[in-house]
Amino acid sequence: MKKLFSYLFIAMIIPALFLTSCKDKNDDPVVVGTYDDLKAYMTTNTMDLPDLLDGWVTDAKYVADGGFVEPDGTIPTYHVFDIRSAADFEKGHVKGAINVELANVLTKAAEVGKDKPILVFCYTGQTAGRAVMALRLSGYSAKVAKFGFSAWTNNAAFDSWTSKVGNIAVGSPNWNTNASATLPVNLNPTWTSTSTDGATILAERVQVMLTASGWNVTAAEALAAPVDYSIYNYWGEADYLKYGHYSGAYQYTTISFATANALNPDNNNLVYCYTGQTSSITTAWLNVLGYNVKSISFGVNALMHDALTTDSKNNWHFPYHSFPFEGTLAK
Repeated sequence: MKKLFSYLFIAMIIPALFLTSCKDKNDDPVVVGTYDDLKAYMTTNTMDLPDLLDGWVTDAKYVADGGFVEPDGTIPTYHVFDIRSAADFEKGHVKGAINVELANVLTKAAEVGKDKPILVFCYTGQTAGRAVMALRLSGYSAKVAKFGFSAWTNNAAFDSWTSKVGNIAVGSPNWNTNASATLPVNLNPTWTSTSTDGATILAERVQVMLTASGWNVTAAEALAAPVDYSIYNYWGEADYLKYGHYSGAYQYTTISFATANALNPDNNNLVYCYTGQTSSITTAWLNVLGYNVKSISFGVNALMHDALTTDSKNNWHFPYHSFPFEGTLAK
């Protein structure tokens, strides 16, 4: 009888233990970090986009003209990062510049330290925006060199801008001067992180942004089929109406945490500006937040360059500067 009782007790307790173990294993909530955790951390640490865009780009001038370039072409008040290819860096670069890949800018920044701000050169001033956003979000003082190395010298071998400007929007049925529709309101991005610590989440998201490819599209691609995208014109209303815009493009004056939900995280979103420089650094910030958004390369300089030139409105022209440089093509 005792054996029978023992068997019955065991038969009852084993399923109970099994059920308990299953409940412990499957029913405990999994703690993950979310967009809200990242937003809270960034807000507390003054990382809203308007804050991060304060003084983000600089146009080089000689010291004698109130700038920071010495007569020999050096820039001693900055750590100068050049994120162009090693081959192009070898042909010509700012004296004393450090050649570093975009994906490695944070590693190199940690090596050089924070005793001076960082000035980032790329070909045109657009990719540098992504580097500078990563640096600023990681606690470094950094700026974009306006128009990139294309603007540094009068040597046409380094001009990556002139062949990209144009007036393809003139006469296009996909370009108009209509008033903007009201900005939509969408849900926030829904990604998750394995950490709930804001600093850790931000570091993860910044690295994802830095290593991502395909972060821009050409102006011609967008003009051919604007209906394939949700397009946002990053201008004030006056210029939005004066110069025109992609058909259906929203006029988007201020991008911030308060207005970011004008973008649907899952749409094919595009942001553009005059030169592609502001839109590149802006879309980098939005990518960190989890938005699927790309920058339109070269901005309206690729679409309505003559109109911008007539008004001297953020237009590219060559030569822009004629500073000394070093490299195999140096004079």
